[in-house]
Amino acid sequence: MVTWCKRHPIQFMALYLVFYLSFFTLLEHSTVPSVILHCALDDKIPFFKYAIIPYYLWFVWIVCTLFWLLWFAPKKEFWRLCLPLFAGMTLSLMFCALVPNGVSLRPASIEGNDIFTMLVRGLWKADTSTNVCPSIHVFNSLTLDLAFQRTTLLSKPRYRFVRWGAHLLDVAIVMSTMLLKQHSVIDVVCGIVLALVIDRAATAVAASLARHPELTAPQGERPHAVLEHE
Repeated sequence: MVTWCKRHPIQFMALYLVFYLSFFTLLEHSTVPSVILHCALDDKIPFFKYAIIPYYLWFVWIVCTLFWLLWFAPKKEFWRLCLPLFAGMTLSLMFCALVPNGVSLRPASIEGNDIFTMLVRGLWKADTSTNVCPSIHVFNSLTLDLAFQRTTLLSKPRYRFVRWGAHLLDVAIVMSTMLLKQHSVIDVVCGIVLALVIDRAATAVAASLARHPELTAPQGERPHAVLEHE
């Protein structure tokens, strides 16, 4: 299975997308929140319809970053992003299934018929106020940002502006989740914590595998002593 995934990364991502969308859709249509998340800071954050721009850029950022690393970076950098990203998204959905949660922050209605207002209405229609904690938008944004800071493709000083751009986009997306009343500050904090914990765990696993490369070598290429042990 591991060998197949290594040889077919695009198919692996496609299969995970099917799994994720199926799981997410099931939760959206079957979950009744037992926990409504709210804190005092939520009431101090205004609704801002123009935040829909960075919110939707999130989707583009994920796809572009994964394929950028897949096609141009060492394969280990692609998997260093892909696996933690998918693990965190899965854990988030599992938590929502075990602890159904939601928010009640959206205004009753928003005025206007401009493109931004229509995009927000479309978002609210497609994405309910349930299954919000931890915020997958926040988790993914921070995980992508960390990948930009880590990749050897941007290690040279002349690419510093790209790394700073990733920081700014990360912050803009995180803020958009609250400005659109999609998430509570609590969801955002949980998303950040999840991203940092999984990143630390992924770093530890990567270091361990680097010390023991025989663990990830194809069966035919593994040392004889390891095969005998198995």
